[in-house]
Amino acid sequence: MPERKNLDDRQLDAILERLDALRDELQTMNRRLDHTEGFIALAHELRSLNESLQALAYAALGQQGPQVRRRRTG
Repeated sequence: MPERKNLDDRQLDAILERLDALRDELQTMNRRLDHTEGFIALAHELRSLNESLQALAYAALGQQGPQVRRRRTG
């Protein structure tokens, strides 16, 4: 096992500053991840809503299909 070094106050302060910076970066990443998870849930809800609206639209058409009028060209 290697010999342990004694660290002076300046070195300990530098290590603590680096640890604080890492903690801040992790908090930022966690906030972004939370937002991303929220967007994923929102996208799922919108997809479900879209499918429901499409089902209602097709149900409103009844037995007949949609009537599409085409323009004459020329």
